[in-house]
Amino acid sequence: MEKNMNKSHGLSDKASDIILVTLCILILLIVAYPLYYVLVASVSDPYDVYGGKTFLLPSQFTLEGYEAVFANKDLFRGLGCSVLYTVVGTLFSVVMIYLVAFPLSRKNMPGRTAISIFFIITMYFGGGLIPTYLVVRDTGLLNNMWALFLPGGVAVGNVIIVRNFFEHNIPHELMEAAAIDGADDFTTFFRIVIPLSRPIMAVMVVFSMVAFWNDWFTALIYLRKEQYPFPLVLRGILITTEAMKDMWSGMSYAEANRMAELVKFAAMIVAAVPMLVIYPFVQKYFEQGFMTGAVKG
Repeated sequence: MEKNMNKSHGLSDKASDIILVTLCILILLIVAYPLYYVLVASVSDPYDVYGGKTFLLPSQFTLEGYEAVFANKDLFRGLGCSVLYTVVGTLFSVVMIYLVAFPLSRKNMPGRTAISIFFIITMYFGGGLIPTYLVVRDTGLLNNMWALFLPGGVAVGNVIIVRNFFEHNIPHELMEAAAIDGADDFTTFFRIVIPLSRPIMAVMVVFSMVAFWNDWFTALIYLRKEQYPFPLVLRGILITTEAMKDMWSGMSYAEANRMAELVKFAAMIVAAVPMLVIYPFVQKYFEQGFMTGAVKG
């Protein structure tokens, strides 16, 4: 009877594994297919795309959309600006998150609760666009890349995640032992806290990178055209392409419309590729950071 129960239990586990794997594959297909569809559409004839002829494979393969996108002289300048803004913004954001989260994780910090409440209030209440613009203008940050970072320098939601990580995953006894050995708060922070928090740091880096890479509206408000980041340059290409449908010399309206659609799909892929290339290199730490942050220790 015991053997039968074990056998039944094994079959149940196998069946549940098959169900879970099947669900994961279905979810993967649902999430990945739209991006794959855009990739296929970017190298296919738009009329075949809208005619439903590119469900899995390209139709009438063409790279005209990518040629038109990369022919824009502002594209590489925008790419350089985006890389600069993303690197500087990510470093600044992660440093600020750590400098705020570490003190708030110390239970003996005076005013810890009041300061935490102050930060949380900013998640729900803000001055809005016009007061923020006036502050940026009056502090001399207009047309300066720091306008992208300083007004929102502390991401409160990320601070809470990192603070909880410090509280539940770095043993308090370890920091007490370091204090007994003569280590001050700065030594503890740099020699113990940072090395032990690399997984959650990777999560913060990914969050910040994606946010700064995709942020175009802030740049549109505060920066000059020459300082526009990559997504904003691509947006300009799309707007210009749409506006020039009737102006392209030597093209019929149908051909101009076809070219505009190719540029749209190609621009979407060009904007997504950098993050898709970077993410696999930090995926291990990203997952580990979420898992360790989900378990109290």
